[in-house]
Order: sequence, then structure tokens, then C-alpha cells
Amino acid sequence: MNPPAKISPATLAKLAKLGIHHRADLLLHLPLRYEDETHLAPIATVQAGTTVQVQGSIAHSEIAFRPRRTLVCRLEDGSGELYLRFLNFYPSQQKQLAVGRQIRAVGEVRMGYFGLEMVHPKCRAVDDHTPLQPSLTPVYPTTAGLAQPVLRKLIGNALDTLPLSDTLPDALLQRLQLSGFADSIRLLHSPTPDISASSLEERSHAAWRRIKFDELLAQQLSMRVHHRERGKRTAPRLAPHQNLTAQLIKNLPFALTGAQQRTFAGISQDLAQPHPMQRLLLGDVGSGKTIVAALAALQAIENGYQAALMAPTEILAEQHYLKLRDWLEPLGLAPVWLSGSMKKKDRQLAAGHIASGETLLAIGTHALFQEQVSFHKLGLAIVDEQHKFGVQQRLELRNKGKGRETEPHQLMMSATPIPRTLAMSYYADLDVSVIDELPPGRTPVITKLVSDERRDEVIERVRAACMAGQQAYWVCPLIDESETLQLQTALETYQLLGETFPDLRVGLVHGKLDNAEKARVMAAFKAGELQLLVATTVIEVGVDVPNASLMVIDHAERMGLAQLHQLRGRVGRGAAQSLCILLYQRPLSELARARLKIIFESNDGFAIAQHDLQLRGPGELLGARQSGVAMLRFADISADEDLLNHARLAADELLHDFPEAAQAHLQRWMANKQDYLHV
Repeated sequence: MNPPAKISPATLAKLAKLGIHHRADLLLHLPLRYEDETHLAPIATVQAGTTVQVQGSIAHSEIAFRPRRTLVCRLEDGSGELYLRFLNFYPSQQKQLAVGRQIRAVGEVRMGYFGLEMVHPKCRAVDDHTPLQPSLTPVYPTTAGLAQPVLRKLIGNALDTLPLSDTLPDALLQRLQLSGFADSIRLLHSPTPDISASSLEERSHAAWRRIKFDELLAQQLSMRVHHRERGKRTAPRLAPHQNLTAQLIKNLPFALTGAQQRTFAGISQDLAQPHPMQRLLLGDVGSGKTIVAALAALQAIENGYQAALMAPTEILAEQHYLKLRDWLEPLGLAPVWLSGSMKKKDRQLAAGHIASGETLLAIGTHALFQEQVSFHKLGLAIVDEQHKFGVQQRLELRNKGKGRETEPHQLMMSATPIPRTLAMSYYADLDVSVIDELPPGRTPVITKLVSDERRDEVIERVRAACMAGQQAYWVCPLIDESETLQLQTALETYQLLGETFPDLRVGLVHGKLDNAEKARVMAAFKAGELQLLVATTVIEVGVDVPNASLMVIDHAERMGLAQLHQLRGRVGRGAAQSLCILLYQRPLSELARARLKIIFESNDGFAIAQHDLQLRGPGELLGARQSGVAMLRFADISADEDLLNHARLAADELLHDFPEAAQAHLQRWMANKQDYLHV
């Protein structure tokens, strides 16, 4: 930032906390809301629940103790009276609010013990000639120690001294009926009294529309630039030889679905190109993404390159390892397993096989991208449940193949379907494949909502299912006792169900078990040696037991939509009709009620993901929160889908016909942030 000389280092540090590093950043630091100091309301007309500005004389001022030390003042303007109450105050404020002083106060009016009052209003001393503010007063996002007047002064200076030239061609502005940048930015920082405050705070005003379009356009331009740059980078040509891949398909006990064949064909074509593939493979729970990933790995191996598959949890990574080992060992390939919980000697041995090139397929957790792990010739990096990793973690795995003339191809997979608007915005630089077909024989899971008051009935339902030869899951959200949440824990439930069902074989799995014990319990459940598995959400992904046809999710109101959908996907994998019981505790919050209603009414992962996006925003779905990635500040990709569509088309137009305008637009909005979501 090139600050005016009067800005102290302490203020600069506070501005940096707000993401303001250059003077131009001040222009785009827009108000959260506005205070109307453009007119005065007679006290007799004010109503509780409204925010107004009043002016009058202090008729009474005292420090009262009810129950704590409080400054109470009575303000009169000839039409009525209003109380001003301060729980925290300084001697200077007490002096300012002395009897006889004329005061202008702004705040929310509410009904108090003595009548209408304002608590901690903004006050200033005035006289009969003090003018009203000419425009609405902006209230900016700030941080501790950075007062609103300081921000207003800095932003006002930036508006007066920095160029506000438009980055977009006039023809584009006219076609989309967008207002000019300078007019829009000035209006949002300093709106006139005639402008509807609701249109500003709801961000529906034309000025907000222009700013939201600009932000979405910058995002789209950044994505397009990265897509083009990827085409200039070099990756190994992994041509389809169709030896090992054809052999695997022939050995499989099932036929590939049409969607699996189609998505693998697209991936195979990408792998054969001389520039790095960055493809996102989407498929709902149970759609068969793992076999597509295995075929992609074999195409890399057939060309003499290594492949790596990374999963976010040890249970999921180990499930992948066991499944791929069963598929590939008949082909003469032995995958290597690598996780952080392995003994040091075993981990070093596995890392040695990877570094020497003896291992052609490595499967594991984030341990795969530790510094001590190096690949001999990495051609393909596969990341499962990619949204569970931070952006930096995904990047580090891909970087394992850098430093040579080529970089590896990357395949990202997700069983959390990406809503269309999310794919259009944050994944616009990626190629997206969708497995939109479930394997034959999969029956939709029936979902039931049951109150905790009927817990005994649910327990009996579980017993009956297990005695009839089925297997069941009982999922709990916590491992240890929580005084604040008062939830049934996995340990308590395991003990209770074990005592209740002495004739059933009950197992327990949770994140604090060591790896060997976890693997032993999961293997016993899969083999049918255990009839009931009590578990935490570690079984959310990757667990495949066809005979398990009943799941109880305890305290379902505490879980997110995507997590509930993933958990429900652990049943319904066999021929038997499956049931998922969502056990909830009253009272339900509005958000919890909305989530349970959605999961009850739909088995469609894409519909659920769209609702999840609306409830939570894009950060969780993207895996961006873990790495501090900047999200959209002003636009909402669900509410502003029309602007997103316009921005997509405009990005291509600018890059093709107005490259200088595109660069200027990116500079204004991104500065050094262009890499903010690119892995």
C-alpha cells in the first residue's frame, strides 16, 4: 500500500486484517449497512424496532444502579421524550450528556422500563445551525481498534484521488444495461437520501448489480486465464494401450454402466494429451467412481508412469487400497499403502518403493505428500473427496511430479455433487465429468424421521433386523461425553446396545481407535462376524457392506446435509430394501428442521447439494475454508445466477476482443489474488 504519510503502522496493520493492502482496495471495501443521518424524526413519531435520528436537549442525566452502573439521560425535543442509556461510558461522555446540552442521537429504539429508549446510541453535540448529513452514513466492516470515522476518511480520500475509469467496453455495458463503475462505487459509498435503504442493504440496487457483475467477471476471467495457461504446460502423453484396462474390465464381476464408460473415455482422452489434465469426476454415493479411477491409474501405469490416490481419512484410503488390491493383483500389480499411523519402519519401506519406482500405484492419506515421500515418475495424481482437503494439500500432491520437464495429470473425485452454479463459478477452469447413473440393482433408501422420544422403538427395530439376518449401523456424532451438547456418544451407545442385545455381536469403530483395530473391526463387519456396528462419522465415505440394510443416525439434527447424504449412502448397496432412520431431539432449530426436511424428501444428491449451497454457502463444499481461500464478497452464486451466466460469456468476449480491458479488470479486482482457487 502506498499510504498518505499520516497513516500509522498500527492502522496499516489493522487495514491488512481487512484484506486492504493497497489504496485501490479501499474502493472495494463496501458498506455493510447505512445509518440515516439525513433527516430528523420528531420523538413523538418514533416507534420501537426502528432506527432513527433524533435531536433534543438533555432534561435529566444521572448514574443509576439497576442493577449495574448505568448512565441514563432523558432527551426532550418539544414533541416527546426518549431515554438514552449507556452501560459502558467515559467521564467525557457524561460531560457531553450533561443537563441542558443539545444532542443529536442515532440508534435503534426499543421499549424500556421507563418508556422508549436507545441503548448506546451514537451521539454528538449540536446547535440549531448544525447541518444534516447530505447522504446516508456508511457503516463498514472493520476490526478492533479501527473506528468508522477513520475508515470513512481513508475511503473518501481514495475516492477523491484514485482513477475510477471503467474497465468494461461501452457496448457491453449497454447490452447488459449496467451502470458505470465510477457512478456505482460512489453511490454505494455515499448514497443520497432519496435512494431506498432496503435496495442497498438487500443489494438489489443497480449499483450493487454492477459491482456483483464485476466481481463475478473477475472470477471468470481468472478461471479462463488459468485454463489457457494449463494448455501451455507440459504433461506426459499417457496413450490408451488397452491391455491392463481391458483385462481389468474383463475380470470384473459386474459390467460398467454407460455413465462409467463415458466418463472414462473422456478421462482417457485427456490423459493422452501433452498438457496436464485437471478433471473433476462427480458421482453420487455408490455410482462407481472408484473403478473409473482404477482404469485411469492403469492407463498411466501402462505408459510406464506411477499413479497416486489420496483420500482424506484412513478408513476411506484403506477401503480404496483393499478394493484396488483385489482388482489389480490378478494383473500382476501390487499397490502400496501409506498412512501417517504406520510404524516408522513400514512407512520408510513404502516410501522407498515409491521413490525407486518399484511401486506403480501408491494409495494413502495426506501422508502421500509429506516431504520425505518422493515419486520416481508420477504421471497421475487422484484425489478422492477433494473438498475435504485444503487447497494447499491438493496442490502439494500435484507438485510431487514437478521439478521435471512435465507435471502430472490430476483427477479429482467427489461424491458430493456440485451444484451447477458452483461448477460454473469456482470450477470453471476444470473439466467436469458426471457419473449420472447408478449401477443396476441399487434400490433407493427409504428415509424416516423419528423423534428421540421413540428411541426404544428404534432399538427394537434394529434388533429385529439383525435377528432376521441383516446388518445395521448406529451412527453417533461424538466419541466422548460433552456437557454442552449432551449428545449420545459412541461409547455410551456401544455399551448400552451391547447390554440391551446380549444375543447380538456388536462392534465399535471411531477415529481414536488405532489403525489396526479399526481395520480389524471393519473387516469383521464386512465378513458378517458383527451384526451391528456402532460408529462415529468416520464411516461417512468409502465403507461398502452390501448386507448392511439399516442405518440409525443419532442426533441427525446436528449434522450437515452432505454428511447425512453420505452416511445414508452406506446402506442400499445390496438387493434388500434399505432403511435410514434419522433420530432427532427436540426442539429443532429452523436450520435443522430445513435440513431434515430436505434429506427426508430427496435421494437426489444434486438436489441436496443445491439446497446445501443455499444453506451453507460455497466455502464448505469447496474445501476452501481449510486454507483461508477468499470467497466471493458481494455476489451470491445462487441468487445471482443470471449475472454469473452473463459474466461467463463476457469473460470469453473480453479475452478474445478486449485483452487489455480484461487485464485491467483483473488488476482492479484480483491484484495478487488470481491464484485464489487454482490447484
